[in-house]
Amino acid sequence: MSLAFNEVRKLSLAPGSHPRGQPFLSAASGLVRVRDRYYVVADDELHLGTFRAGSAEPLRLIRLFEGELPASAKKRKALKPDFESLLVLPASEASRHGSLLALGSGSRPNRFAGALLGLDDGGEPQGAARLVELEPLYGDLSGRFDQLNIEGAFVAGDSLVLLQRGGQADASAAIRYALADVMAWLAGERPGNLQPRSVRALDLGAADGVAFAFTDGAALEDGSWVFSAVAEDREGSYDDGPCVAAAIGVCSGDDALVSLEAIAPARKIEGIEASVSAGSALLTLVTDADDPGQPAALGTTSIVLQPPEARSARSEAARP
Repeated sequence: MSLAFNEVRKLSLAPGSHPRGQPFLSAASGLVRVRDRYYVVADDELHLGTFRAGSAEPLRLIRLFEGELPASAKKRKALKPDFESLLVLPASEASRHGSLLALGSGSRPNRFAGALLGLDDGGEPQGAARLVELEPLYGDLSGRFDQLNIEGAFVAGDSLVLLQRGGQADASAAIRYALADVMAWLAGERPGNLQPRSVRALDLGAADGVAFAFTDGAALEDGSWVFSAVAEDREGSYDDGPCVAAAIGVCSGDDALVSLEAIAPARKIEGIEASVSAGSALLTLVTDADDPGQPAALGTTSIVLQPPEARSARSEAARP
């Protein structure tokens, strides 16, 4: 039995607020919640979108990079920074109330850029976003994967976890860095490339002969994590293709696959946020319409979480 994708709203924008005049975001690719506010990153924009939880108000745009992207979808695809991941970082000397970090996918040389945006004590953006060159974070990964394509990122305990979206040549993978090293690098206190503390490939199965691959992830309270995945029939990390199926999964704290459940209808889910209560997780999801003329959607589903000991047993059984 499949999970149900329950659409809540479209990601509409206030009239006249978009630099190209669009009335919505169409390619949502990452989602986080800070207090009562959601933040959405779209892979073909230079802005974040934000709105209050439970509200139907249009999204407000927050600029990350200066400049404008072309109106032509083909030209925009070639030039965009391809923000695929958005995460919340803990407090630091530079930002006492934490920060948002948007990451480019790394799938092309112009996609090795990120944006760091500080937050105030109410969880609102503070000041202008800072450009982050991602070569120190991604440099070691380029030699590990034929087609680097980072699609998810989140903080789990003392780790920063990146999710590599697999393709025909590579499996999907969970990549862990020491969070202290990442924070020191962002503060300018750690030169050179960061080295992953672990890289674990995961076989997520397939639908109709098309492999599932990570699109985003979010930490759970006990150290495990939940993720979204899609089976997209495409040739490589640059081109899009038909979304054959979508799924929600759980991995243990040591990055072993515990469960994977299909979700219907098969939307191309690219962002996930989790709220845990009484043994279940309410998941908030955003979609990429893969069509600049169609709005992205926000939806929900819920999963029952197994007790930690059961998750550990299942992940041990799944080890090769």
